[in-house]
Order: sequence, then C-alpha cells, then structure tokens
Amino acid sequence: MRSSSAYPSGSPPFPPPTRTKYGCIRIRSRSRWLGTPPPSSSAWEQLTAQENSVQATLDLSGLSAGEHTVNIQIRVLVRPYQIVLANPASVSVKLEPLATQPLPLELSLSGQPATGYQAGEVTLDPTEVSITGPKSIVDLAVRARVLVSLDGVRENIDQSYPIQIIDAENATIRGLTVTPDAVRVTVPVSQQGGFRDVAVKVVVQGQIASGYRLEDISVFPPVVTLFATNPQLIEDIPGVVETLPLDLQDAKENISTRLGLSLPENISIVGGSQTVQVTVGISPIQTSLTLLNQPINIIGLPEGLDAQVLPQNLDVIISGPLPVLDALTPQDVVVNVDVSGLEPGTHQLTPKVEVFVSNVLVESILPGTVEVILFIQQPQTPTPTPTSRP
Repeated sequence: MRSSSAYPSGSPPFPPPTRTKYGCIRIRSRSRWLGTPPPSSSAWEQLTAQENSVQATLDLSGLSAGEHTVNIQIRVLVRPYQIVLANPASVSVKLEPLATQPLPLELSLSGQPATGYQAGEVTLDPTEVSITGPKSIVDLAVRARVLVSLDGVRENIDQSYPIQIIDAENATIRGLTVTPDAVRVTVPVSQQGGFRDVAVKVVVQGQIASGYRLEDISVFPPVVTLFATNPQLIEDIPGVVETLPLDLQDAKENISTRLGLSLPENISIVGGSQTVQVTVGISPIQTSLTLLNQPINIIGLPEGLDAQVLPQNLDVIISGPLPVLDALTPQDVVVNVDVSGLEPGTHQLTPKVEVFVSNVLVESILPGTVEVILFIQQPQTPTPTPTSRP
C-alpha cells in the first residue's frame, strides 16, 4: 500500500534555518518547502548557490537618540518564496548623537640615538587632530598621542606615524574616526663633536693554498664609531679604518677571528670591544676530470660461464675539488658490470662506477651501456705428455 505523501503529516518538515547577520530564518516556496526540496528544486539551488541571496536589514530612518526595538526586514532574491519564520524578529538598537571634538597632539619619545649622536627639536605636522564618533566614546578621549622611537638612530627622522587616542586610564580608544589619521614627525639627528663613523677595511696578507679559492671576506660591525677628546684628531681620519693584518698563507679552511684596528694614538672605538669580527670563506676549486680507457671489471659471473665485454674500456668524467682530483690514483675509481643471475647470451648492461674518495661525483660514462656476451665454458682438453723412446 502506497502512502499519499512522503512525510507522515502530508507536508515536509521545516527546512534548516538560513543564517543571517541578525539570526535565522526559514523559507518555503509557494508550492513546496525549500528546506528539504527534491533534487529538481531550482529555487532552493539558486538560494543556496547565490551569496547574499537572503538579506536582513534594519530601517533606522526617523529614529531619534535613545534605545529602540526595530523589526528585522527580510529580503529574498529568489522567487517564489514564503517566509515562515524569522528568529529573532526584532533587535534592540541604541542610537547616540554623533560628536566631534578637537584634541591636541602629544609626542611620546622613547630610546636614545646611537652613541655620539644627539636629537634636535621635534616638529609635528599637524599639532591637533579631530575625533568623530558616538558621543559616549568621544567623551572618554582625553588626548591624542604619537609614539616615536629614537633607539639607535643615526640619521634624521622625517616620516608619518599613526595617531593613538587615549582615555584617562592611558588605554587606547577604538571606534573613532581620527582626522587626519597620521602625523608627520621631523627629528633632526646630528653627530656630536669628537665622534665619527668610519667603515672598516680588512687587511690580508699571504696566499691561500693552491687549488683553493677565496669566496668572501666579511667584517662585523662594518661601521664603527670612533671618539677622541680632540675633535681635530677625528677630522683628520679618512672615512675608512684598517684592521691589523690577517695572515692567509696556505689557508685551506674558513677563518673566523677577531682583529684589532690600526688607529692613531688617543683615538678609540666607542663601546666595550676594541676589536671587530672577521670571517673569511675559503673553499676548494671545483673542476672536472676525464679518465680515459678505464678497464671494465665483470662481477657476479655465474659458475660455469665465461664473459666477454665490448668495449673492454670506457671513459669516465668526474667532478670535485681540484686538490682531491689531482691526488687520485687508478685504484680510486673502479668500473664494474654486474652479470649476476643472467643467462648465457648477449646483454646490454649499464656499467657502475665506484669512487673510493669523498666529495667526488661521477658526471658521465662514455659509452653509457656496454655489450656483455655470456657463454658456457668449454671443457679443457688435457695436453698429452710425450713419452721418451728407449
């Protein structure tokens, strides 16, 4: 016996709610519920496929300041439809007067310029801002502030900074419109007399070992601040100061050391350390080498078989550090062909090269394959021993 409806009550249940910014609503079409539609329900497919197909809005026109209960207006962009339930149907809204208030701009400086530098008078542009927003929030604002850090600066500051609105408890206030939203801050920074910044040049002597190359030389800090009680001594120094010589003779590895500076008398480096960190990168020269006519060894030959390989020699191209390649011996590179498990006949096999020295790579084998013929060993015929006649 067939039921007249697919649902016990004769009509489908409520569809799952469609969520909006303000709550949930349930929708059905004029002919059927859209919450549990059959696969052919084009209205439901459009409703779920389109973004913002269901919109909930509040009409606040004509309302004065204070608290109000406002009905939520539902708009559905798909036809046909019927709104069965909207939850909540209304919301509480508090309206406040829009207030605007000017605030003087205060500067908050932190940190100190680099040693030997001093900051001049700070200039703000503008010196006053305007804040706009709900009156209850505007009334909390007591000052506008801009934060500027002078920590380690060596050059003039001329840039824009964001503005913070602060309440009586020194907390930042949000939700206000600040006009302008940034302030231009100008701070002149100059070097004091008797101080000077100079670049550091590393002085080296000697040659690194043959077969190696010098990759880089770095120094930290690359710039140092010098001081002298007599400003004229500082003025007479060129823009570069040299380190004490670093000996590289026959070096084969990276070097990391501290070096002093070659300074005139009565001049010192500002700070605790009177040396700089020097790092030298040294590495072997990478090159390639072609080994000609390397013999091919057959390994894994089954018992009772003989083998013939064609060609009997091949060329191997290897790469690696120049000192390592220069010291290679014939025993360091071996070429093998493995015939383990093969039956008698002709086979095309790929040779394998073994290198018994570190940091050496096999780049190519010429030819890349060789022909190996396996055949059954022929029994050896004993050689007759001549007998002497009496």
